[in-house]
Amino acid sequence: MTLEEKLALLSDSAKYDVSCASSGGKSPSSLPAGVCHSFTSDGRCVSLLKILLTNHCIYDCAYCINRASMDRPKAKFSPEEIASLTIEFYRRNYIEGLFLSSGIFKSPDETMQEIILTLELLRHTYQFKGYIHAKIIPGSSSELIHKLYRLADRVSSNIELPTSRSLALLAPQKEKSDVLSPFLLLQKNQSLSTPKASTQMIIGASPESDAEILATSEALYSRRLLSRVYYSAFTPTTHDSRLPLITSPQTLLQREHRLYQADWLLRFYGFNARELFSTTRLNLSLDFDPKTLWALENLRLFPLDPHYAPKEMLLRVPGIGVKSTLALLRARRFGRLYESDLKRLGISLKKARYFLALQGKPLSPFKLEESRLRQELRSLSKTPLVRPTLFDFYHLNPALSGEL
Repeated sequence: MTLEEKLALLSDSAKYDVSCASSGGKSPSSLPAGVCHSFTSDGRCVSLLKILLTNHCIYDCAYCINRASMDRPKAKFSPEEIASLTIEFYRRNYIEGLFLSSGIFKSPDETMQEIILTLELLRHTYQFKGYIHAKIIPGSSSELIHKLYRLADRVSSNIELPTSRSLALLAPQKEKSDVLSPFLLLQKNQSLSTPKASTQMIIGASPESDAEILATSEALYSRRLLSRVYYSAFTPTTHDSRLPLITSPQTLLQREHRLYQADWLLRFYGFNARELFSTTRLNLSLDFDPKTLWALENLRLFPLDPHYAPKEMLLRVPGIGVKSTLALLRARRFGRLYESDLKRLGISLKKARYFLALQGKPLSPFKLEESRLRQELRSLSKTPLVRPTLFDFYHLNPALSGEL
């Protein structure tokens, strides 16, 4: 197999991993296979070479295109091939960095050793200063995990499925503890800062509710093991009786988008996962973004006067984002605010007007009543069915973020 054929195959096999916030789409015709856009920890949009070391794998996960039983061409790069490709693309200004993952061949340790050798060639032999995101291979030794962490700018280890019971059904050779143990290991090592680490969960391959999925994410964030959880709508790539029949990919993609919006609320808006659900509703609404739905279900708390409302409540008003909340808090120290001032501060009054009052007068054109308000807001909560990891770079810089 030629180098170009390997590149085409192993970049295509890598596109299902979204834990580097990349598009996963095809490269423009002017660029080589495997070049995609991603985001660094400081919010910069960069071009990466996104590939697998190999698509050989000893595991037979039901949902994976690289599963051991998959009848598909197999290939493997050598560490030198990846290093030279990366440097060549870098010098031609095709890319600014590398995202490197791999199927597990022979054993986790042997796979990790080759990934580390690739990074050592880049960093030490080629003096590569670009961005590197590398995949931790679950089950590999602590020594190798530490080596990888020191060589990479960012690491990830994919949970894949939200609960241990689904992992046991669809990926019985994997253990959830193996995925999390590298982050626990890095956290305990006092010589290392908190890892800029991420993970991925596949949505729709298993029956968990959105409430269960976000409870898992919340637990990871609260333990400070990860900086980011990525959600990936299940894309059928193999036939397996354990997998669900996907009849509406667009609906699943919309569900993925709502999970990203809810995840944002957990990380930047002071919500907890329980607040976004009820005993009778364990999934997010496809009609309303989760913040708007929360406000509709808590109308007794509104309208708020932005002159006096605390920051925590302002962040919960639909149409008010982190940036506009901070601007509002500064502006109200200097005097009375008017509707024109709210617009100037970046507040989206299309939504916010229903939940605010100025000088004792509600901005809503009618009395707050849930059924009518739902009708008014439904059209404003519709979002394009696109993968939200590409909406902009603000998910990595909350101080700049606006409204959902």
